[in-house]
Amino acid sequence: MKAFIIDRYSSKDVGRIADVPEPHVGDDDVLIRVHAAGVNALDSKIRHGEFKQILPYRFPLILGNDVAGTVVRVGDRAGRFKPGDPVYARPDDDRIGGFAEYIAVKASSVAPIPKNLGMVEAAALPLVALTAWQVLVETAALKKGQRVFIQAGSGGVGTIAIQLAKHRGAFVATTTSTANVAWVKALGADVVIDYRQQDFAAVLRDYDVVLNSLGSDELDRSLGILKPGGHLISISGPPTPAFGAARGLAWPLRQVLRLLSLRIRRKAARRNIRYSFVFMRADGQQLEQVTALVESGALRPVVDTVFPFEETGRALAYMDGGRAKGKVVVQMVHTQHVQP
Repeated sequence: MKAFIIDRYSSKDVGRIADVPEPHVGDDDVLIRVHAAGVNALDSKIRHGEFKQILPYRFPLILGNDVAGTVVRVGDRAGRFKPGDPVYARPDDDRIGGFAEYIAVKASSVAPIPKNLGMVEAAALPLVALTAWQVLVETAALKKGQRVFIQAGSGGVGTIAIQLAKHRGAFVATTTSTANVAWVKALGADVVIDYRQQDFAAVLRDYDVVLNSLGSDELDRSLGILKPGGHLISISGPPTPAFGAARGLAWPLRQVLRLLSLRIRRKAARRNIRYSFVFMRADGQQLEQVTALVESGALRPVVDTVFPFEETGRALAYMDGGRAKGKVVVQMVHTQHVQP
């Protein structure tokens, strides 16, 4: 089968399309013919080697952390799905490979695609929707009436997190560039700060939750907008010892994470603020709850640009440029709507 692969970690080599063997289908797996695959910042971070200590991939490596497609074959213990089912998934992080004609995914990580979405739209959802869910619902336990600051509101995670937070009854503030202020407000944000004109840390006060997706400077300044007892949650680091323990990382590496996060954990503790790091995980049951929200109209995917599979490298470069509103998607099969 055809797949988009990298042969080594590199910040210069984008990758290439090559012929590779079809994936092995285990007893707990479903084999999916990929119709479309979402492009994420995580793909570039993996390509650059940023996670090689905690995710030791083998080469050649097929990139791609979001898929939508149709089931081709099911393992002996994956009977809840059958060939022909339209599904989507965020593959487990040790079994990525969405930029390919086929991918084998654990059945427990797969969900039926929303009935009101086509394959391209569905492919834009799994990673960002699960990230937003695991930050806002699972980690923050966001409640009606609470105030949440979501950084980068026009990005892939931001566009979904704003909608999810509003669905849960929260007051939402976010940041974006001048050109996107009205567009992000239309997604549901109550306060939209143009980061070219204003500093969020000088404007916002007494927030319950911050979703940090940017750098260490924004992470530090987010502490100042949280009320005592607030919760600072980062998806861009630094990872915590609790994360290392949950991943089962070796003791020396867990000590490295302890040192990396020590400064922000101490600063947060002095202000009576909790600091958490979330590295989202595959979860088919949570994705089914996302499906229900999409079908009810509470969530909608935001797709910026669709590239053909042959231009996967260009799709990654476009996403790296930081100008996408919502998600970039690679299309493998040119069928917009597949009926369940």
